[in-house]
Amino acid sequence: MSENITVTTGIYDAIKEHLRRKQVSIAEENRLAAELKGAKQVLRRDLPADIVTVDRKVTLKDHTQDFEHEYIFVASTRAKPKKNKHSILSDIALAVVGYKVGDVVEWPFKDGDRKIEILNVEAWQG
Repeated sequence: MSENITVTTGIYDAIKEHLRRKQVSIAEENRLAAELKGAKQVLRRDLPADIVTVDRKVTLKDHTQDFEHEYIFVASTRAKPKKNKHSILSDIALAVVGYKVGDVVEWPFKDGDRKIEILNVEAWQG
């Protein structure tokens, strides 16, 4: 698993604002705050292609609930969950943003801890 998450400055700022507005559970807030503290911030053009971020199609395996699913992570204003376009600030996106293919993330979701593996990340233009 990656030591620290890697995010763009824009995503870093969006997560910080999301935390400030208390949009997550206490467990998620503590985890995100700790991750942001050690996060590596890069320019969008310098972000490796295998890192989960906005405008990426991401395949995840949930080891806790034993299923695989593909998500498209987009800016909050473009989210349409019925079309599988999820906000980068949604619970599932916050759990994996900044991680790379091959990482396994244990995350304190509102309905309990889950273990999520990142199987694939690819660019998406919608």
